[in-house]
Order: sequence, then C-alpha cells, then structure tokens
Amino acid sequence: MDFQPYIPGMIPAQPGPLARFTPPLEDGVIAAWLPAHASAGSWVLDPFGFSSRLVVEAARAGYRVLVTVNNPVTRFLLEMSADPPSETDFKAALADLAAVKKGEERFGAHLQSLYSTACEKCGTEIYADSFLWRKGADAPFARVYTCPHCEDSGERVVTPEDIEKAKQIAATDGLHRSRAFERVAALEDSDRVYAEEAIEHYLPRPLYFLTSIINRLDSLNLTPERRRALNALILVACDAGNTLWDHPSARRRPKQLNVPGEFREHNLWLQLERGLSQWTETASSVVVEAWPQRLPESGGICIYEGRLKDLAEEVKKAIPIKAVIGSLPRPNQAFWTLSALWAGWLWGREAVEPYKPALRRRRYDWAWNATASNAAFTHLFGLCHLGTPFFGLLTEPEPSFLTSALTAASAAGFDLQSIALRTQHDPIQLLWTCGERLKRQPNEAEIEDVREAICAHLLERGEPASYLHVHAAGLVALVKAHALKQKDQEFDEALRSTHALIQTALEEDPRFVHYSSGESVDTGLWGWSAVYPESASTTPPNPSVAPLPQNDTKESLSDRVEIEIVTFLQKHPNSIYREIEEDLYPRFPGLLTPSMGMIYAVLSSYAQKEKSEWRLRAEDLASARRDELTRITSSIQVIGKRLGYSTRKQDKNYLWEQNGRLERTFYILASALLGRALAETPYPPEQTIIVIPGGRAALAAYKAQRDPSLAARLKKVQVVKYRLLRTLIDLPVLTRETFEEQIAGDPLEKSKSQLMMF
Repeated sequence: MDFQPYIPGMIPAQPGPLARFTPPLEDGVIAAWLPAHASAGSWVLDPFGFSSRLVVEAARAGYRVLVTVNNPVTRFLLEMSADPPSETDFKAALADLAAVKKGEERFGAHLQSLYSTACEKCGTEIYADSFLWRKGADAPFARVYTCPHCEDSGERVVTPEDIEKAKQIAATDGLHRSRAFERVAALEDSDRVYAEEAIEHYLPRPLYFLTSIINRLDSLNLTPERRRALNALILVACDAGNTLWDHPSARRRPKQLNVPGEFREHNLWLQLERGLSQWTETASSVVVEAWPQRLPESGGICIYEGRLKDLAEEVKKAIPIKAVIGSLPRPNQAFWTLSALWAGWLWGREAVEPYKPALRRRRYDWAWNATASNAAFTHLFGLCHLGTPFFGLLTEPEPSFLTSALTAASAAGFDLQSIALRTQHDPIQLLWTCGERLKRQPNEAEIEDVREAICAHLLERGEPASYLHVHAAGLVALVKAHALKQKDQEFDEALRSTHALIQTALEEDPRFVHYSSGESVDTGLWGWSAVYPESASTTPPNPSVAPLPQNDTKESLSDRVEIEIVTFLQKHPNSIYREIEEDLYPRFPGLLTPSMGMIYAVLSSYAQKEKSEWRLRAEDLASARRDELTRITSSIQVIGKRLGYSTRKQDKNYLWEQNGRLERTFYILASALLGRALAETPYPPEQTIIVIPGGRAALAAYKAQRDPSLAARLKKVQVVKYRLLRTLIDLPVLTRETFEEQIAGDPLEKSKSQLMMF
C-alpha cells in the first residue's frame, strides 16, 4: 500500500451552528486533495451529505458537487452554509419576531422575561445566561449571570422567585407539549410514542419558548429570505434548549439521548441573538440547485433529497463522477432523533415522514453501522467507474469505527489505497478506488499477517504507539489479504472476529509490550521488544508464534521529527506553521503522521514566533551551538580534573576515570535526541550522564512522557543541563560529594514549560 501524507487543514475560527453534532473537520483539506484527482468543473459526489462544510468547500473550489441528503436538518444546514441570507435579513427577522404583540406586551420582551432573575449583589432585575438543574428535579438549583449594573457575575444559588417561576411554567406544560407532539406526529400515528420520548429531553420553559415562537411563524409577514433566517435562528435555539448540555461541560459531543446528572438550561433568547454570528458567512455564496437541475461549470451544489440507492442508474451516464468525497457518518442517536423533532417543528409533519425511522431506532451499534455503510458503498459502487477515487474522512476515530468503515467498503468492492492517521483526536484520511466488477474471493484471516504488520509499524515508528495505530496497522494487513469479511458472514460476526484476531495477535506474543495501567487491550500504548519484557521473562516463547524481525528499530519518530523540523528551519528561516507541516508530512506518511503537539514541542524548544513566523533562536543556530558544545566539553574536562579524575574522549563519549577504572561517562547533546544518546553510550547506565541545553528540557520531558519505554531507560541515567555545569565551574569548593548532590538536584521534570501530550 502506498501510504499518502496527511493533508493538513486549518481549524475553523467559527465551527458553526450545531457544531457539537456535525463532523469536526479542518478547512482546506478537500480543496487541497481534489486538484490532483479531478479538474475544476468536474462532477464530484458526496454520498453521505454528513458535512455541509466539506461540500461547500469543494463547490467554492470550482467543482460541481452532487450530494445526497435524507436528513432535512442536514439539508437545511447545507443550503444555509452555501447561500446564507444577509446579516441584515437575520437582524430584521429577529426584530420582526420581537415586535409581535402578545396581549399588551411585545413578544420579545415576554420571552426574555422568562429568564429574569435578581442580581444577588445589587438586587436589580436582570436576565440569567442559564439555569443549572439536577436530573429529575422540578426546579433549578443555580443560575449563571453577569450583572450589567454592578458587574457581579458567575454561578449563584437560585432565589425562591426563580423556583416559583419555573414551577408556574411547568403547570401549563401539558398544553405546549401536546402542540409539540402534533408538529411531529398525528394523534393516531404509531410513531407518536417515539416523539413523546424524544420531547422529554426538553424542560417546560424551553419547550414553552420554542412552541410559542413556532406557533407565531405562520402569522409573521416575512420575506422568503427573512423566513430562512428566522428558521436558522430557531434551529440554534432548538439545539440549545434540550437537556444534553452537561454541567460542567465534559461531554461536548453527545451521541445518546442521556440526561446528565447536572445540566445547563440556556437562555434561549440570548441563543437567538448569538445565532446571528454563527450563521453569518463572509465568503461568497455558491450556486445551489435541487436534483435534477444542472450546475454551471464554475461549480456549485446539486442536492438530491433522499438516499443514495434511490438515485437512478442514469446518473452514471448523465453525470460522469470523477471523484467521491465524504465524511463517513458516525452513529449518533441524539442528533438523528432530535433532527426528526426539529424538522417537524420548523417545517411540519411532511418533512418528518421520510425521516421517521430515526425516531424509532434507539440503539446504533457498530454492526448496524457497518451494514448501513456497506449498503451505501454498494450503491456507490454501481454509480462509479473503475478506478474512481474516493477520499473519505473518518472523524472522532476509534478502532470499532475504523473497522466498520474498512469492512463495509472492502465488502462492496472498494480497494483501499492509503490511510493517514495523525491522532485519535483528528480525522483519519482514507483513500479508496472503485475496484473490479467481479466479486473477489475472500481469504481466511491469518494471525501472522496481522502480527507482522503491527511489528513492522512499531519498528518503523521506533517508539510505542496508541492502540488505534496498531489496530489500523493490523486492519491494513487484513484489507490487503481481502480477509475482513468472509462470504455470507454477517457484519456483526466479521467485526467481532477482526477485533479478536488483533487482540490475540498482541496478547499472545510477549514481544509486544503493553504500557497501560488497565487490562483492556485498547488502553495505553503498545511497543515492541525482541527481548521479552520483565513481566514476561519467565514465560517461554509460544512455539506457534512465528519469528518476527528483531529489534532493528529506527530512531524514534519524535527524534526524526525533531531533526527534520530543525533542518527545515535552518534552510527556511521565517516560516509559518503551515509551511513546516507541508514539508514534514510527506516525510512521515500514513500511520507515522506526527501530531501537532509534537511539532509545537519541537518548535517551542528551538524557535521563537514573531507574528505568524517561526525562526530559530540565536543560540540554536548551528555556529552558536558548535561554540557552546566546545565550552561544555571544556567544562567537563575542567570539573573532572578538579575532582581528581583523568579525562579522555572515547567515540562520542567523554570519560572520567581513576586508575584506569571508569567513574563517569558524558554524552553531550545540542538537541533532545535522547534515544540516540542512549544507543551510542555503551557504558553502564548508572555511570552515564547525558548533557542537554536547558532549552531542550521541556522537549526531552515531553518525549519521555509520551514514550514510556524511553522514560524507563532515562530513569537509569542522569540528564543534566548545560547551565548546571557552568554553575559548577564557578563553585569555589567542589567535591565529589557535592558534584553528586548537584546533578541529582537538577531533574528533567523541573521544566516549567507546559507539555503537549498529543
């Protein structure tokens, strides 16, 4: 497999509406990938329609994008992202809503009054930002506010008036809840019970707020653009009004409709106002048409509202699909169920009808995901020509999600060409091509293929890896062998067999070392050692385990990344971060992609940032470091003589000896290449001192913290900084005892720099 480099993007400054449910993608990735696989003006297909950001980016890059969407909310997000109303329309729509009369009161003032509370400090009536609830309670226990009069702010205990107001609203809840049901399912509808269950995730006050607005929609005399704008703001309030906002905010991306133990009830009028900034786009609009309308060659979006299988076969003849892109859907019962509610509230029962299965289903496991994904891949296979590339993004990755995606695609006839993985916090980038029409004969999965692939990855990496990385390496081996799913095998069984095979490959070979405080195979890190770890030193080799490559590891990934970044900065001073990434990732493709944390750890150690550009510090220029190495070498020799030792150089080590017996050995680094220093020091660890610049301490600590095998080896040696040796030179009285005390008091962990672990 030809592993491709990871394509870096930019984290969006504004993630947009419903961001906790939409795929967390970086901007610029699709626009960077497409030109190498399809010319501008070509037709591109997104078979999932899961990410409006991805589709709009492709259209703005000059491509005609055909996208299938069966979720009415996702479709609305796509249309609004591609062609949003003006900021003026948003403001006017909200002003029109606020100006409607409710009796003698303006509607906006009435809705805001629902969140009124008294400032604890000055007693003035103000509006709370939110109220805090405990699960099952009939009133909030706290409120969060910022008083504009006395500037008192924070979390405060609720007043009796706050509790009474919440109970008064709850007293009329039945009527408003009934209206909310009617917008989604009729009284005699068998799916009404599912709508009722879903609406239970709205407290009385936000439900009253939302139904009051929705009931006013038809009576508002709004232009089509202002109606779209108001619907967009209401959608933000619909999301903000449910009970899935835990307090404190730990579960930022909910997948299930589970009420947290403590949760936040937002002020929905404030959410309407804040929705303005979420929806307002600065980029130019793109053409949006409904299928079967055609698009100009300059690019645009053609939306097919339905499922991929319903696209006519003539699409393949009428629209030559040059490439496929898409963010692979991750099961999300919370978003899919709430989408059915929101669609009914905003557009009526007719909008919900095609999407009602989302209301009924309560559990989505990975076998269901693989089955559904395989159906989509199979229909996609029928629409694509041989060799059509498919660039897929798998967000919030985990081993089960990746196994599901690769199994579904392989079983449908797609050939995996590349996989690029950075960390478990970043999207995995997958490249498939549409394979031959003839069905391939699957092969039996061989544990030795998996074990050898994982071993090869760890040797290439030169350091332990996360379980996601080693799992991916094992999956790639099974993809190559066409052994992820057997003929007539159910996806549930196929997924379980794959996971069991990879787990067995790791656990039954003592040369794989598990660095974890837990017993689960998917926790911690996995490393490789041709020498059995101490915990397994008494365990005889398993005769059924075939011999694998010995401990012929390269320098660690983090050491190689350090070398490449410094070399790049020496040749290209004043470089921005993106330029560094674009040079680095092709050198470490596929599963070796270095994390942003690793890159920043190196940059923070060697360089300084001025505005947006990175430049090597003056003391880290090659000439300055050579002079410093000379001075440190001299210091070691001077200190050794003062302590009564003879000094000499042996290869790359400086030795202190007495009567021909080795007392201390020094390895001097200008870098943080600790692995290299340990490999090139053949002397007893307890006599070894590695000397590094003080500016490398944070980087060295970062490496030790992310690599437990390196940390274990470093515990046997001493690492000291240049400045300690300079200090020792100036001590008027220096004995062997004080020398030992001084070097023991200068641990690596004293670095005050913040360590970036990912």
